[in-house]
Amino acid sequence: MTSTVPALGTRTAEGSALQAVLLDMDGTLVDTEGFWWDAEVEVFAALGHALDESWKDVVVGGPMTRSAGFLIEATGADITVPELTVLLNDGFEDRIGRALPLMPGAARLLAELAVHEVPTALVSASHRRIIDRVLNSIGAHHFQLTVAGDEVPRTKPHPDPYLLAASRLGADPARCAVIEDTATGVAAAEAAGCRVVAVPSVAPIAPAAGRTVVSSLEHVDLRFLHGLMGA
Repeated sequence: MTSTVPALGTRTAEGSALQAVLLDMDGTLVDTEGFWWDAEVEVFAALGHALDESWKDVVVGGPMTRSAGFLIEATGADITVPELTVLLNDGFEDRIGRALPLMPGAARLLAELAVHEVPTALVSASHRRIIDRVLNSIGAHHFQLTVAGDEVPRTKPHPDPYLLAASRLGADPARCAVIEDTATGVAAAEAAGCRVVAVPSVAPIAPAAGRTVVSSLEHVDLRFLHGLMGA
């Protein structure tokens, strides 16, 4: 999708000025939500436990500690949350070292935001070690800043990561467009007062006030994001 985009900071026919775009990582920009689940299945299999497929919707998009805690409680595995976190990060890193597919439309959208010098942040519940590995592939230059899940006292679904990103970019959260793929991430962005584009990756997300749901990033360009500000 291509379009002629009005200058940032101006009021347009679509609505008020867009000040920043804040993007989730796993399942939004890179097709990795399945990698996390595969790593979880592998780690728990080694511990002697099988994971129920229905738990995938519970752990997707959440902070590592919440997902790890849920799986330990659900399986009764003899492992601590810190120990499990290390194993899951190791398993995930191994997978992205072999392949790191971008979501459809992600490369085009990042390039468009860069060309038009839109302040852009990556806001993820993943830990810093994971974000830095992914940035090596998708390009750190696309983002003015990145926020990792282990760098904030409360990560998604709390609003803190998005409030921090908006503050550091000097943007009003209400003038920020957030792109997310999970209900957990959407809840964080909406609690921060941002406009949200949901691109569901694993579980369905229903449209709501201040929230637009699309099937793919291929439907999102800068004119579309400008339009959200007046919605």
